Amino acid sequence: MVALVNVQFGKRNEDVRTVQKALIARGRRIADGATALFGEQTRAAYRAEQLAQGFKGADADGVPGCASLTVLGRLGGFEVDCARVSAGGGGRLVLSQVTYRDPGDESGEDAMRRYARRACELTGMEPRFGVPALTTIAKRESASNHPRFRVNTTDMNARGGRAADGHPRNCSRGATQCVPVTFATYHQSGTATTPYDVVACMCATINYVRDRYQVNQSGSNFAARVQQADSRRAPHWY
Repeated sequence: MVALVNVQFGKRNEDVRTVQKALIARGRRIADGATALFGEQTRAAYRAEQLAQGFKGADADGVPGCASLTVLGRLGGFEVDCARVSAGGGGRLVLSQVTYRDPGDESGEDAMRRYARRACELTGMEPRFGVPALTTIAKRESASNHPRFRVNTTDMNARGGRAADGHPRNCSRGATQCVPVTFATYHQSGTATTPYDVVACMCATINYVRDRYQVNQSGSNFAARVQQADSRRAPHWY
């Protein structure tokens, strides 16, 4: 079992060595071999693997994410644990614990800013970075959580059995459009168990982007790392 939390730049451990061996077997060049240190050579090799898997642009950045590492694991003969306890909120749920009641939170940009500030407080992110990033995501993903856009029933995630809200289980939901499995994995302790709750959804988003995009603890690089959070750049799924 390879833990995603262990396979990050600068780390040295046996999980890194396993990934390096899989990359080399896939024809990705690591000149020093499987050293167990995730350095620049490994990042370049991982980027080549992401490109081969179909990732493009900023998504092929050499930073292991759950999707690409799972594919590499399937090809390389190892299983992957995508939980990132160190980056998460200590409140991880199993999927059956996710609920689907819409609390009817306020909508609009002013409300999103208030909810974003609370999410920053709960996750320890600096509001001056996190608030504008989260409100930009909410505006783009759900029209600042307008009731019409609190669940997406038309995109590629809209599949699976019916959940308690009557929609396919895997639909993206809430202000920042979390799919239930992502919401469960990155759930923030002490927040609601439904992605329709704006603060809970935003907290899960913070924990997710810290993991997937290596957004730092303060969030100072949030907009730089996540295009969808940067109002100066074109919208882009995250």
